[in-house]
Amino acid sequence: MDGEPVDARWGSARVRGRRLRTVRAHAFAAAGLLLAGCASMPDSGEIRAVQASQGVDSQVRVFGVPPADKATPAEIVDGFLEAMTSDDPQLETARKYLTPAAAKSWKPSSAVTVLSSGLSRVAVRGEKDPEGPRWKVTGKKLATVDEHSAYQPQTGAREYEEQLQLVQDEDKQWRISTPPSGLVLSESDFQRIYMPVNKYYFAGGTLVADPVYVRQRTDPDSRMDPTTQTVQSLLAGPSRWLAPVVESSFPTGTELRTGTKSLSYDGQNTLRVPLNDKVGNIAQPQCKKMATQLLYTVKDLTGSRLDQVELLRSSDDKTSSLCSVTSVSADAIANRPKIPEFQYFVDNEKRLVRMKLDVSSEDQQTRTEPVPGPLATVPVFKVSSAAVSHDERRAAVVSEDGHGLYVVSLVGGGPMPAQVPIGRGGKAETLTAPSWDASGDLWVADRDPQHPGLWRVPGGTGTPERVQVAGLDNRRIVSLKASADGARIALLLEQDANSRILYIGRVERPDAKGDVSAVSVRELRPAAPQMADVTAMSWAPRGRLLVVGREKGGVQQARYMLADGSMVAASLPGATGLSEVAVAAAEDESKPKPVVAYSEDGIVWLPPGAQWRTVAAGGRSPVYPG
Repeated sequence: MDGEPVDARWGSARVRGRRLRTVRAHAFAAAGLLLAGCASMPDSGEIRAVQASQGVDSQVRVFGVPPADKATPAEIVDGFLEAMTSDDPQLETARKYLTPAAAKSWKPSSAVTVLSSGLSRVAVRGEKDPEGPRWKVTGKKLATVDEHSAYQPQTGAREYEEQLQLVQDEDKQWRISTPPSGLVLSESDFQRIYMPVNKYYFAGGTLVADPVYVRQRTDPDSRMDPTTQTVQSLLAGPSRWLAPVVESSFPTGTELRTGTKSLSYDGQNTLRVPLNDKVGNIAQPQCKKMATQLLYTVKDLTGSRLDQVELLRSSDDKTSSLCSVTSVSADAIANRPKIPEFQYFVDNEKRLVRMKLDVSSEDQQTRTEPVPGPLATVPVFKVSSAAVSHDERRAAVVSEDGHGLYVVSLVGGGPMPAQVPIGRGGKAETLTAPSWDASGDLWVADRDPQHPGLWRVPGGTGTPERVQVAGLDNRRIVSLKASADGARIALLLEQDANSRILYIGRVERPDAKGDVSAVSVRELRPAAPQMADVTAMSWAPRGRLLVVGREKGGVQQARYMLADGSMVAASLPGATGLSEVAVAAAEDESKPKPVVAYSEDGIVWLPPGAQWRTVAAGGRSPVYPG
């Protein structure tokens, strides 16, 4: 068998069937169970064969089984790959497949490689080779999770390859001397072991979500529970991708008090967090910003209500209160988006109209009214698309022909203002629907084939600035949506005539990190790699995206996606009836608002926990403020 390829696709039914027997409790109630050659088994729930495509329930705990006596090199390799998926403390069983030196130096928490399916392994050298057996393991790389716990979708070459060298110890047992630098997991195992959480940092005065992954149970290396892992990650600083445009209120070197492994709420729904001596002389305003970052980061980790976070200073084995914030005071410090009062759309007469957000009413059509201000004067200004500022005092509208951009007051009267000098005219609509960020900047893209580009209007009234987009590569911007925090922008790019791909870019401003260059968009990354064609999108609560599109060969779907492109958070029902051009969700999360979309029946709403319903016959381009 030396050098002969071995069909051992890790996670497949054939391999797992060999190492994990399928048994039923009622059939063996009076008999002992013999599990020979198993690399791992659950400690709860029904025992069953598991395929990689099927996944494993996230509540099932998996523990490794140590190597058998005189195990072959193939069995050692298979056993180690399987033991990497276990919940063993410090991955002790996986380390038993390694030489003592390798077990001591192996740092599985340094990084995680996520594969779209399982690993294949083949013997490169056999047992009789003078240098000992070596096995090559390969797979299709989907993503990596770096030392900051941030998920990085694979965008280049997807081939994963690792060489595992085996040696014999003094007892003639085969062991691996060259393990992978970190963990290597199939996508199903990764989703079983890890869960997504948001850390929060400040961009200007606004909190920005920074998505990362922590283990769903106690971390094998640090022995920290998920809440403590998340707080530790927050203190360590933002992910590399977001770091250039955000900052942490925590002083450099801030860590949890030595020995802290678990954090939990008390009877008053208060989380108390002991910190080291780096925070000893922090002023109250800065301390409260620190506590606000913590409160927002932790509050979504559990179903329990979190009302307050208190920071504790540590010295000489004692702790004392540093500061605290309640959920109400944290909301004010966080500068979250204003709760929208209205939802807006363009009606059949091409007027910008609004509806009061009353999801309890059954007679929504009677609540439609033209927006106040110059847009409602006679003759009525006809629009093709619009965006409303977060304070709902201004609207940016694109003219009926798609060539002119206007910024119009929604309070008071007066004539229509002059056209914003963007767009050069032509036969086709060239300007995308505009978008506001919370700082009051206005964004729009020109789709003119001769003069394409992304534009920003500072404060909505300043001189338009052309924005450089690194990595655009002559692709046309089909639509865009700035995040409320102003640190990110979602761009729908035309790959070819039949494919539009969604990307997120980081918005770097002149005042960010002392940079004096012009505003630019950097490091585009795929936001919905699961979809071959995206047709509509919107930002949603908790830094997520609502995306309408199709997988390759699939039907239209509407999904909430994590902004790092890692996974689908939830799917919406009845998406096949939606239009392919417009969907909107409010970014405010304190009082959930209905999803609004453009369908063949008109403007439709999907209130939380309800079904789609038509609220206005006809119309197009529905938007929330932003």
